[in-house]
Amino acid sequence: MSGGDRGRAGVGALTSLVAWTVLLCGLWLWARDVTGGPGLPPLAFGAAAGRAEAGAGHAERDELPPPRAPLPGDAVPESVTVDAAGVAAEVVPRGLDEDGGVEAPPYEAPELVGWYADGAAPGAEGAAVLVGHRDTESAPAVFHELADVEPGDRVRVTRADGQVALFTVDDVRTVPRADFDPDRVYGQRTPGAAELRLLTCGGAFDPGGGGYAANVVVSAYLTGVAV
Repeated sequence: MSGGDRGRAGVGALTSLVAWTVLLCGLWLWARDVTGGPGLPPLAFGAAAGRAEAGAGHAERDELPPPRAPLPGDAVPESVTVDAAGVAAEVVPRGLDEDGGVEAPPYEAPELVGWYADGAAPGAEGAAVLVGHRDTESAPAVFHELADVEPGDRVRVTRADGQVALFTVDDVRTVPRADFDPDRVYGQRTPGAAELRLLTCGGAFDPGGGGYAANVVVSAYLTGVAV
């Protein structure tokens, strides 16, 4: 299967789940099938859109670098670096658990980032998904500072083929549980493009067992490659 076909199939499989169990946040993110229908609704850009929907700052699209064509193949990711969030982490593939939810990285290894391996590979056509814990019961975890990332920041993903996919962040938001729309979060915005989503917990924490009230969602797109 090509990187593009794998990306489209992976996003369809992910968003067609009745629910995605995000163990790292203790939330259920309800989803619906987005395959075979009209084009996915694009996320809004600009500061006004950000304040209205998520309260996060956004850069105008014409201030960001142009996208690069997707990388050939579907080499698996090995590590991810986000300087703005202090992230330099190993990436491990994750699948679905017995309940049909995406497996979060092992709770005993909060320094790891999980990649949804049935979806697109970072750098290939499609929207690749990386998830990580925000914290543990006693300490910050790998994506603790993810909400500090801003549009224009860079994300570097080293792949098994030796190439480093360079992404530019174009959208950062905290999405309340009630407003979570999988079409907008996971769906590919631009047909034929290589995109990336980084997710972790966000919002207020309910010590009574409800988990975090929201998710931090960082979206980025491929703008370069290094070897």
